[in-house]
Amino acid sequence: MPQVPPSEELAALRARAAVLEAQNEVLAAQLAARDAQLEAAQARLAVLAGQIEELRRRLGKDSSTSSKPPSSDSPYQKKPKDRSLRRRSGRRPGKQPGAPSSTLRQSDHPDERVECWPAACERCGTDLADADVIGVQRRQVFEAQPAPPPEVTEYRVVAKCCPCCGAVTEGLAPDGVTSLVQYGPGVHARAALAVCAHYLPVARAAKLVAACTGVQVSVGFMASVRGKAAGRLGPFMDRVRDLLRSAGVLYADETPARAAGKLHYVHVACTEFLTALHTGDRSKEAIDAGGVLPGYAGTIVRDGYAGYDHLSDALHAWCAAHGLRDLKGLYEFDPDGQLWARSMADLLIHANKQATAARAAGQRSLSEDQLAEIRSWYGGAVAKGIADNQNRRGKTGKDGLRLARRFRDHQDMILRFATDLAVGFTSNQAYYAEFGVMRTRRWMPWHAGEAGLAGPA
Repeated sequence: MPQVPPSEELAALRARAAVLEAQNEVLAAQLAARDAQLEAAQARLAVLAGQIEELRRRLGKDSSTSSKPPSSDSPYQKKPKDRSLRRRSGRRPGKQPGAPSSTLRQSDHPDERVECWPAACERCGTDLADADVIGVQRRQVFEAQPAPPPEVTEYRVVAKCCPCCGAVTEGLAPDGVTSLVQYGPGVHARAALAVCAHYLPVARAAKLVAACTGVQVSVGFMASVRGKAAGRLGPFMDRVRDLLRSAGVLYADETPARAAGKLHYVHVACTEFLTALHTGDRSKEAIDAGGVLPGYAGTIVRDGYAGYDHLSDALHAWCAAHGLRDLKGLYEFDPDGQLWARSMADLLIHANKQATAARAAGQRSLSEDQLAEIRSWYGGAVAKGIADNQNRRGKTGKDGLRLARRFRDHQDMILRFATDLAVGFTSNQAYYAEFGVMRTRRWMPWHAGEAGLAGPA
């Protein structure tokens, strides 16, 4: 039998145990509080890490990896040489074989000939006035002529009094001659060429017209030319819209600009040779207001803006340049975790080369083997993108998963350029049509007035 401690010692042990239990409870409470604080700090750290990651992504974005315009790129940050995901084509820079040339060539009918006779022999000094001519080398200089003085035509509207009844009758001036002094259609045409076709600011355009024509026009006159030209385009634009609706492929886009003193969007629907522009907001009603896309049954090449989704009569093709830009931004930020983006970009470039070669060879479509390779490669890249990102936390993983699902859900539209060789790889044709609008953003507002970009209704 174990010996039982005395009652006094047993009571002391019990008291000590109670103290230790109380201290243990206090320490446990403190430890739980510390654990809660640590969890809160870790959660806060994760939030801050996510914010830092997002800030890094924003700082790393430029016009090649986002929808930012090139004008927003920092002039103090050196751009990397390999900004594009496209590989070298192997072609030399400059004019390519078969491209149209603009080489200056000699004229067979010069306006003036100047004979440059040798006066004396350069070896012995003998006079060569009566020597025989053994050769002539033609050298021509193309020189600009100074602006001629303006041609002024005076129309004298003569009034006569009838000898029979005494009524006064005036002669009729030609159509368009309504003021005591005015500019003729040639001056208006050259002013519109400078402002509307070459996108020059009105002050510079006025100086250029004066230098080229000899007619001193005002800045106000140059500012009014756009509206006058737009007002004369009604029947012509009706015909352009009819031709666009009959085209097999259209390129569509929209870009912000100022019109009538407010921010609007300029909508474009175009082909290589035809362009229709109109202004409005960014709604589907504004898209339809151009009178080209509603009911159109061809193929529309565009970006991923959902405002075009209601155009269900047409097939849609997504601009591959936008896709390459998104893939580039994702891959450059996380190259080890977003290998699928690199693979998808390589596929798009590879498929475009095959489509371009097929068009050049006069083929109507890619071969079944080529299309099977493209679709298999595409599906593998999408599957890897979803698998690599679906369990990742953080903004990069979410963006990668969202982009991979977008490529999965819109495969037909993204690969339309490969399955239909009439469809372009990008919507750059629409971008070219908008280029003048984008150039005039900086100087348009101060002289646009009520007409602005839209011109008269």
